[in-house]
Amino acid sequence: MYKEYFGLRENPFNVTSDPHFLYLSKRHKEAFSSLVYGIKERKGFIEITGEIGTGKTTLCRALLNELSPDTKTAFILNPRLPEVQFLQAILDDYGINVTSGVKLDMIKGLNEFLIEQLASGNNVVLIIDEAQNLRNEMLEEVRLLSNLETEKEKLFQIVLVGQPELKKKLASPDLSQLKQRIGIRYHILPLKEADINGYIQHRLKIAGSKGNVAFTEDAIVEIFNYSTGVPRLINIVCDRAMLLGYVKELKTFDRNTIKMAIAEIEDKVV
Repeated sequence: MYKEYFGLRENPFNVTSDPHFLYLSKRHKEAFSSLVYGIKERKGFIEITGEIGTGKTTLCRALLNELSPDTKTAFILNPRLPEVQFLQAILDDYGINVTSGVKLDMIKGLNEFLIEQLASGNNVVLIIDEAQNLRNEMLEEVRLLSNLETEKEKLFQIVLVGQPELKKKLASPDLSQLKQRIGIRYHILPLKEADINGYIQHRLKIAGSKGNVAFTEDAIVEIFNYSTGVPRLINIVCDRAMLLGYVKELKTFDRNTIKMAIAEIEDKVV
């Protein structure tokens, strides 16, 4: 609705996980580097955690765009699937054709695929998003999938991405063998207050802004206080503020405008 008024090609504050808009704060850059290092160095299991809305899925989508063609990837977004369907989803993402639907046949097909990729000099990565939703039994199955390895390196890199509950789950005695195999861990924290304006301007620039949209210092403070630096909440506030700007013909946003936006989000009267 407001794109034409602000001269934008697209909405800068959508809450979808679009890697095109990824803002690499110091913390997100560290998380991204940890992912790339863990995969390229074949560290086996990698654990990435963070609160809701901190950009974990966006980071993973950006990673998929970054990896070279000799890295074969599967990205599972719904880990709540029953075991056989979960395995089928992995096979489908890798383009492995196993028609029987029998678990042993599916694992055999995956192992053959991994061996073929090794012979071709390729790496294989499995990314499981929302991994805190995996049952302990399924996490143990995932550990067993990682057993194919040479004497010197892992053939199957598995990235577990989830909310902080994932860390608690992996601390369970039932999953001690899996926890011991995790070679890389990183917990993504929200943005610092000093990052907020850079984050907002980055997204505006990607969306086509020519620098005609500004947020005052007190507006940034208000956004930070509401969002606590969580990117998804920053997007929600800024999107509502931009809509208010369109209605009120504003292109500079101060604290009062942000307060009004927050009040509308929270369905409060100001």
